[in-house]
Amino acid sequence: MAKHKDDALADLGRFSEPALFILISLADGPKHGYAMTLDIESLSGHKPGPGTLYGALARLEARKWIEPLAADDRRRPYRLTAAGQRVLRHRLQSLQALARVGRSRLSEA
Repeated sequence: MAKHKDDALADLGRFSEPALFILISLADGPKHGYAMTLDIESLSGHKPGPGTLYGALARLEARKWIEPLAADDRRRPYRLTAAGQRVLRHRLQSLQALARVGRSRLSEA
């Protein structure tokens, strides 16, 4: 598969899964860290630790895939940017294609 210019989740190394979950979590609207943690836990069954979550948030923000909003009390919400939406859309399409191939190979075995 050709690499899309915005599809650099693989470049996040071991943080690609937390980054993907963060993008998915923010796809339905802005959230602060604790709300993302709860959402990611409900999606994946695993609760990301603060270091994993905030490290991935910093990397996603540096790539301009998410952006912080004005702090609400002490909580800083984040939202998905247009670039982040493109990356997420492309990554999910890539995962769908991979899943199709995997299911096909399982049925052939």
